[in-house]
Amino acid sequence: MAKVKHDDARSAAAKVIHQVLAEGRSLAAVLPPALAGVPPAERGLAQELCYGTLRWAPRLEALAGLLLDKPLRARDGDVHALLLAGLYQLLYLNVPPHAAVSLTVEATARLHKEWARGLLNGVLRRLTREQEELLAVVDAAEAAALAHPAWLLARFQQDWPDHWQAIAAANNERPPMTLRVNRLRGSREQYLERLQQAGLAASPALHATDAITLETPVVVERLPGFADGDVSVQDTAAQLAAGLLQLAPGQRVLDACAAPGGKTGHILETCPELALLALDSEAERLTRVEENLTRLGLTAELCTGDAGDPATWWDGRPFDRILLDAPCSGSGVIRRHPDIKALRRPEDITTLAAQQARLLRALWPLLAPGGILVYATCSILTAENAGQVTAFLHDEAQARELPLATAWGQAVAAGRQILPGENGMDGFYYAALGKA
Repeated sequence: MAKVKHDDARSAAAKVIHQVLAEGRSLAAVLPPALAGVPPAERGLAQELCYGTLRWAPRLEALAGLLLDKPLRARDGDVHALLLAGLYQLLYLNVPPHAAVSLTVEATARLHKEWARGLLNGVLRRLTREQEELLAVVDAAEAAALAHPAWLLARFQQDWPDHWQAIAAANNERPPMTLRVNRLRGSREQYLERLQQAGLAASPALHATDAITLETPVVVERLPGFADGDVSVQDTAAQLAAGLLQLAPGQRVLDACAAPGGKTGHILETCPELALLALDSEAERLTRVEENLTRLGLTAELCTGDAGDPATWWDGRPFDRILLDAPCSGSGVIRRHPDIKALRRPEDITTLAAQQARLLRALWPLLAPGGILVYATCSILTAENAGQVTAFLHDEAQARELPLATAWGQAVAAGRQILPGENGMDGFYYAALGKA
């Protein structure tokens, strides 16, 4: 038998899904190298299988449990992942069932697991015959029906009793592709015209003056002027941060936890006459910030350091503005990062909340009197957001909450919360704190 040199879309997806589900690796880390080993014509399908299977994994896992007589061995986790990808094709993709079954079965060869051909063939064909009855059993459990871990659904229900099902539904949607026009290089209206000329349908997004939403996502190479820094890819909710800082020329600004640099670039596009320090704990991640700023034609001082330990990097000069885009659960961006469902654990929330509190308390002394600190997360969990800020305001006499007079989000105990899907946006939290 001739040696197989390349993965096809299905075998590559199975390997990626296995790495996420069984090894706890992030999709962002394992997908790019996997796609490089797939023929270019199949990369789109491979990516769709990875994202879609992980998006619906809790439901697909429950279905697989019904279809299999006994669980597969741990060493055959790649076959299990291939099975999940096959189930995803049959339920969610517009692939003819016979093709979905036969091509998934054939992918066992590239996994060197030919013994699984008969198993996958039988299981997948059974789904095509008994889909309605099997799904009725699976969907009797909310966690499977809504495709979320039960613990996470319980947190949504606790924090958002009137919205938790809508949140879960929004998390399972494909996200829009939203752009941020570099106002230093042209207006939103001008860029909309450029998109139209390029044959790309788009419309202005609500709430962010530089935001445009594409009707259909495309590779960035198709965006006019992307390489020249005319536009960036950034969700509308993330574009709100710069406006909340109330920037003015001459200010000294700290962008803490800055990587990969989307908000860093937007701050400088909004007001280039700033002394901006972009801080991140990992030098490798700061390379991404530098690359993004170089593409935009902008510059900032880059610094590797722990935002929670300013003594190791701060020069003692106070900042007029601080953006703390705190590390968080990512519970507001699950639609973009479906592997969060598999990777996040209940105990992570307690750990993250402690880290957020540490960063907030460490950075506060660096803010000048009369300055503004914007606390932001891409979470929708109260413990990371309003609960965090409320506790800080209670303990810090010099801090006061600045009201956010906005049309977006919902007022919570402190700050405002955007829920996933609201006006097409990701789930985000913002609070602005002023220093007496």
